[in-house]
Amino acid sequence: MVKHQPLQVYERQLCLSCITGIYGCRWKRYQRSHDDTTKWELLWSLILLFTFCLLLVWFYFWWEAHNDYNEFNWSLYNRSGEWSDGTVPILATTAAGFTYIAFLVVLALCHIALGQQLNLHWLHKIGVTAALLTTIVGVISVCQTWGQEWDVIPISLQATGPFLHIGALAAVTALSWIVAGQVARAEKTMFQVVVVLLYLSVLLGLYVMPLYITSPCIMEPTTLKPRPDVIGHQGAPMLAPENTLWSFQRALQMNVTGFETDVAISMDGVPFLMHDRTLRRTTDVEKVFPDRQMEDASFFNWTDLQQLNAGQWFLKDDPFWTVHTMSPHEKTLIANQSVCSLEQLLKMASYHNSTVVFRLARPPSEHPCYDSWINDTLHAVQQSGVPQSLVMWTPDEYRAQVRQMVPGLIQTSLEKRSPQSLPQSGISRLLLRYNQASTQEISEFSEGHIKLTLYTVNEPWLYSVLWCSGVPSVSSEAPHILIKVPYPIWLMRPHEYCLMWVSADLISFAVVIGIFILQKYRMSGMRSYNPEQIMLSAAVRRSSRDISVMKEKLIFSEVRNGVGSAEELYADNGYNYYTNQGASQ
Repeated sequence: MVKHQPLQVYERQLCLSCITGIYGCRWKRYQRSHDDTTKWELLWSLILLFTFCLLLVWFYFWWEAHNDYNEFNWSLYNRSGEWSDGTVPILATTAAGFTYIAFLVVLALCHIALGQQLNLHWLHKIGVTAALLTTIVGVISVCQTWGQEWDVIPISLQATGPFLHIGALAAVTALSWIVAGQVARAEKTMFQVVVVLLYLSVLLGLYVMPLYITSPCIMEPTTLKPRPDVIGHQGAPMLAPENTLWSFQRALQMNVTGFETDVAISMDGVPFLMHDRTLRRTTDVEKVFPDRQMEDASFFNWTDLQQLNAGQWFLKDDPFWTVHTMSPHEKTLIANQSVCSLEQLLKMASYHNSTVVFRLARPPSEHPCYDSWINDTLHAVQQSGVPQSLVMWTPDEYRAQVRQMVPGLIQTSLEKRSPQSLPQSGISRLLLRYNQASTQEISEFSEGHIKLTLYTVNEPWLYSVLWCSGVPSVSSEAPHILIKVPYPIWLMRPHEYCLMWVSADLISFAVVIGIFILQKYRMSGMRSYNPEQIMLSAAVRRSSRDISVMKEKLIFSEVRNGVGSAEELYADNGYNYYTNQGASQ
């Protein structure tokens, strides 16, 4: 007959077992410890915290860089020669790594809150190291190949800063429970002072951070300028193949006021629309002219270009994951698109009274139109019959001669210059990337009567920030998204933001003070030693293996016939139950 006789009653601690088990593989009670964390484990805790912060910035960067995913994929195509959505694996691995590291950080905080010794398992250490090294490699790669994109972080903070501040303040306020517990449990005054000073420094920094947060969306609604015009960059390339007539037609359906495109010149002097250097990505040149697929697009004559299909690639590659939303009729239209000439685009723009801005690529030196490229383009403009006031001329070469020959063109610069120097060159428009103009510079250009257009703006948050900054127009690949933004995403009066800021600080301060008082009261009645050490304190001189075995017996052993008392179990390990004396070695 088997009888169960617990030698000492322990409360089940399933939650604690899971926390210590997942973090350090310490599933059993005797494996846990309330001792101070070793310096080695403290080092790993700092590495874990640094990895979390780095991944947080990395994750935020890729989340906000969504505006420029197409630009990133195009740069990958220029390097590899194959089109693919390179952001998918990056986002998947970043999300998985951030979730994993954040989970470990939460477990570490739970250890600290419960007074448990930190002991990260070696498998987790490998995982943390892999996440850290992978993120560092990713940061270095972005710096080398896409460095300008880091500007998206300070720009996005103009939209998210006030709300991220509130979130950070709430998180640090919640951490006061752990900090107060550590201070109340600590026996060294110096440790208490250092911890409190560090925590209060972080908290005070968050309290005054709004003094350094600037956003154009914190303004009086009455000073908000009109909604920026939207120019279709390559038409509506998320809804139709870029630089095709159907793409520009779709852009018109989204109420765009103009078009932006890239122009090359064929061997026989016909300007046509093409973004890439070759025809491989956006046409079926591999099928029609397999021996010429790597040639520069400008080395084809217009007759050859008209033989190419410029729409089937869109249905096949689905670069923006939008093909499934299209009707069979629309797919048929897309499948029959061809290369579009500049003259065709200008005639469409003239019919709809839309402006056109294009970047003109000069042909290679061995091209027959190398010297006549400006004249060939001007001839196409005049041949189309479009009003000159609708065409924005961007090439800097021979600008003075162009102004004399066709004075009605809108002279536009692609280079950032001072507002004072632009009128001296006869330039009245400026086309820049959205990260090249600050809010103050936008205001200066406006005061200098220089109309500014920023590209490429696809996300509502970016469109809202630029709207509040006073930008008159933007170029977008997603006019179908921006048409749904009739008003800035958020707009807050300065006194409303000030009230929100002060209220959040006061609430946080009150909560922190309350938590410190509560933790002091809770800890004042608690004993400073671990309850699991009851009846075992006298055995500290024994080997760790014997003590571990004895703890297991105390907690988990089943008492069979002939072993019916605690005294016998203690005697098995050379321990005197009544005198609390260990047997002599």
